[in-house]
Amino acid sequence: MRASQQTSQSAAAYSLPPDKLKQAIDYSRVRVVLGFAESGWGILQLVLILALGIAAWMERVAVGASGNRWAQGFLFTFLLLLIITILTLPLDMIGHHEAVAYGQSVQGWGSWFGDQAKSFGLTFVLGGLFVMLLFWVMRKSPRRWWFWFWIPAIAAVIFGVFISPVLIDPLFYKFQPLEKTDPTLVAQLEQVVQRGGISIPPDHMFLMQASAKVTGLNAYVTGIGPSKRVVVWDTTIQKATPNEILFIFGHEMGHYVLGHIRATIEFSAALLLIEFYLMYLATGWLIRRYGPAWGVPSQHDWSALVVLVLVLSILSFVSEPIFNSYSRIQEHAADVYGQEAIHGIVADPQTTAQQAFQLLGETSLVNPSPNRFVEFWTFSHPSISERAAFAATYNPWLPGHHPKYFQH
Repeated sequence: MRASQQTSQSAAAYSLPPDKLKQAIDYSRVRVVLGFAESGWGILQLVLILALGIAAWMERVAVGASGNRWAQGFLFTFLLLLIITILTLPLDMIGHHEAVAYGQSVQGWGSWFGDQAKSFGLTFVLGGLFVMLLFWVMRKSPRRWWFWFWIPAIAAVIFGVFISPVLIDPLFYKFQPLEKTDPTLVAQLEQVVQRGGISIPPDHMFLMQASAKVTGLNAYVTGIGPSKRVVVWDTTIQKATPNEILFIFGHEMGHYVLGHIRATIEFSAALLLIEFYLMYLATGWLIRRYGPAWGVPSQHDWSALVVLVLVLSILSFVSEPIFNSYSRIQEHAADVYGQEAIHGIVADPQTTAQQAFQLLGETSLVNPSPNRFVEFWTFSHPSISERAAFAATYNPWLPGHHPKYFQH
């Protein structure tokens, strides 16, 4: 009885007209199939690279090209990345084609391939450095490398959060000072920022020209320390009301105020430490068992990198629902915070939040009734239907109730 009542409330809070509902169901099916296909194919292609002797061939090419270990390591990384990119490209292209067909992307193929090239370059340079560090650590500590390598890996994650909005994001999107394009919105966002007790000056608020590539909506806070900033997509300003933008932003600000970035890094660090240890055990076993057939004599050979990536890919896939379950808890807390943050700034926080989810769902063609297994395994957020239903009924300012994060 209670489950059916919740389903009814969710349907009332978020629904789509018949034509859009069919599109949302079809597009959801396409995304699910592609998502699991990419994960499965990503694992299978690594098995094939090993079983067909391609990993051993890449090592022979790298070692034969130079006696310098840096040159060998970067050449092997380049060859592995190139082969994986080529093998993955058809599924990636299908994904982009479907996004355009369902109106989720407006990016042309030239721009899309340009982004792929940028991603390849970044992955090659940064990946090559980490490969060299990994093999250096393995030589220094053959039995504890999984722990010693885990430390710089986490440091890189933290540094990435800091540097991404300054150096990485501008490679893919154009940003403009929001104060110049929409000073009225800046003043409204500052009200929400002040309620949250954080400091983000107007010159750290930016408009991102997302409409050049996508049709979705977003507004968020990114970076840490000096790189912290507010980002609002131009698509959000075009399609959402100012009140809806404030709620969307309030949700994202909640992640910062509630310490979700730090908590996520800590949770990821713990999960990654376990994965690295299991990777160490599994890689050693696989090399002992299949190394001679694969042409991978030991973990110190460049070809062992393929075994490491294979094991880590499997562990990442298996741990995906663990991380997503944790993420959904944080996203719900941010929904609560965002709705409370705009209380007193907008006239009706409940309706504003519910309408924001309706708009987000319609724009992104979100299926109102997702498959429960798919939701458990792949959703980093609660379903739009659940979020809209909660928003429509959450009113902690009624007599006898109390807000969770703000005083009356």
